[in-house]
Amino acid sequence: MSARRPWPGFVLPVLAAVLLVAVAVASLFLGRVNLSPSDVIAGLSRPRDSLAGLVLIELRLPRAVLAILVGAALGLAGAVMQGLLRNPLADPGLLGISNGAAVGAVIAIYFGLQHVFPLATPLLGLAGAMIAGALTFAFGRGSTLTLILAGAAVASLMSAFLALALNFAPSPYAAYEMSVWMLGSLSERSWDHIALAAPFILAGMAILATMGRAVDALTLGEAQAESLGFRIDRVRVLTLLGVGLSVGAATSVVGSVSFIGLAAPHLVRPFVGYQPSRTLLPSALLGAMLLLVADIGTRVIHTNTELRLGVLTALLGAPFFFWLVMRLRRVAP
Repeated sequence: MSARRPWPGFVLPVLAAVLLVAVAVASLFLGRVNLSPSDVIAGLSRPRDSLAGLVLIELRLPRAVLAILVGAALGLAGAVMQGLLRNPLADPGLLGISNGAAVGAVIAIYFGLQHVFPLATPLLGLAGAMIAGALTFAFGRGSTLTLILAGAAVASLMSAFLALALNFAPSPYAAYEMSVWMLGSLSERSWDHIALAAPFILAGMAILATMGRAVDALTLGEAQAESLGFRIDRVRVLTLLGVGLSVGAATSVVGSVSFIGLAAPHLVRPFVGYQPSRTLLPSALLGAMLLLVADIGTRVIHTNTELRLGVLTALLGAPFFFWLVMRLRRVAP
């Protein structure tokens, strides 16, 4: 079987950006109640004079913007981590950062802090992500293997804390609220959530975007990368900081969302010649598009209660894993 010829460098990002814009526009029209083009135009031109304007400006537009930010952060973080760890199954949750953000948010729900201060959940979620990232780095310094093992240990520890919080929930309502949050959702998110998370997400993505040359060098091995002038410890610290800021902030506002960071780089890689640096931008764009599509699915699939975003991405991720296994079996010697 001949290898797929890589596309020119600009084609895939442009195509992904066009598809992302198309899906973002579609997300304004589709939902529990579909809007016509005239409703959308009238709502955007006179947002305070119609119900359609209220739906667009206060509900669907912030939801679309947050989906783009979160999906792009997950896709870019997944691409960098797979290049850094040289592991095709690496994703942002491998370092325990996602679970740390979940623990912080659950603490806010457990003690009812979100009723006193509405943004307590994302703020404590961000703090939890930073603490988990610091623990992973503190125990994982030295090699890629120790970093992976430390991340797995921190992720397990954070999962244990989540189970403890559910086990000792002060009331059935608190347990339900914690469970619902951990399933992930973009519903009831406002511009305040975007204002809180966007600076951290963008700062983290800016750090991760500089990792292209480093992950290219790491394909040759750590010793060879160091001989080319890259300090591996510095690369790990910057990656951990970038993932902590971007994914931690994303998880702190929308909850746990799986498979986006794992799937996006795999879908991109065959079209860029398997060069790690060329997967970064397309993975971010594709991650944003995948999360937008999943969010549209949660709105248009009619159920008694809205289907949670993390549930839908997990359902879509399982067939992806089967496809990946079959593909690896075909190319394995």
